[in-house]
Amino acid sequence: KKTLFLVLSILFGGSVNAIEEPDYKIIDKNLNFEIRHYEEYLVAEVSLFGDFNSSGSQAFKILAGYIFGDNSTVKKMKMTAPVESQFESTSEKMAMTAPVLSTSEDGKYIYRFVMEKKYSMDTLPAPNDTRIKLHKIKPRFMAVKSYSGSWNEKNYNNNKKELMKSLNYQGIQVIGVPIFARYNAPFVPWFLRRNEVMVEIDWPQ
Repeated sequence: KKTLFLVLSILFGGSVNAIEEPDYKIIDKNLNFEIRHYEEYLVAEVSLFGDFNSSGSQAFKILAGYIFGDNSTVKKMKMTAPVESQFESTSEKMAMTAPVLSTSEDGKYIYRFVMEKKYSMDTLPAPNDTRIKLHKIKPRFMAVKSYSGSWNEKNYNNNKKELMKSLNYQGIQVIGVPIFARYNAPFVPWFLRRNEVMVEIDWPQ
């Protein structure tokens, strides 16, 4: 936890808000969640086995190294938001109607840093660390529940369950795996933090 705090503090610097976020449009909104359409964006991604906390500390160090200059052109890049993480089960890929619990017994955690909009796949420097993959996130519709508070697993799982329950109640089909999105530096007080649970959904065009 101390390592993760240190890495995020350095990444976000003295700014409470990061410079950029992926472009999106709010399509629908109610008391519990928003439906957003996201445009395409680029990410640096690493997949690791571990638990909710240990995998995060390791992933952040790896990805932070890449944007700090551990890449083919020794290019230092800016931090953006959100930092995304999700659990991928190796035993099943499913259209979810209930939350997947965060556990590493049969799967791995995926962490992503969003790249600055000025880059393309052709202009992003190649990572020196072969565990890092660069790729495009396609345009998609996402159901998003925002919440404040701690980054701990219990808080995330409680909000994930609430989102999945709301989507199931409204008959909205989930076609992706829930994502934990963090927008603030760790020195931001817990009650001021912007956290989100996001999941891809089937939404009429």
